[in-house]
This record gives sequence, C-alpha cells and structure tokens, in this order.
Amino acid sequence: MRAEDVLPDQQNQGQFNGVTVRKGTVGAFLANARLWLDETSSGAERSGAERDILDSLPALHALGLFDIVQVRDAALRELVSPSGK
Repeated sequence: MRAEDVLPDQQNQGQFNGVTVRKGTVGAFLANARLWLDETSSGAERSGAERDILDSLPALHALGLFDIVQVRDAALRELVSPSGK
C-alpha cells in the first residue's frame, strides 16, 4: 500500500476508527517527538511540542500507530500511552 492509497493527493483528511485524521499527522508527531526529546530545545519549544503531541494522540491511537511501533524513550512512551498525561 502506498500513501496515496490511504489518502489520495486531493484528500487532506480521512476517517479512521471514527476519528478524523489529517494528512501529515504522523510526520508532525515525529517532528514534535524529536523536538521534545532534544536536550537543546528550549522550555517553550518542548512545551509546544508536548501540547501538539497530546493534541495528536486521539488520531495516532485511532490509526493504531502505537500498536505497531514501540517508542524507545521511556518518558515519551509514557506521554503517548493511553494512561499517560
């Protein structure tokens, strides 16, 4: 399966397990996770990244991302777990 099979070029969002998921959600999560984990990030950058990560969790869980991929960092794993923040 290719990306365009999931969301065609002209489509920017889709319904997955009853949740609207925007194209780019997984990519944005990865960028925010890198920023959140980067020790050189400022407090404001980390706070913004954390907020964006938390906002994306319903979509990421609806996609089943964490059923397939395990987060290596313990603190980030806790943040994204269903019982996290």
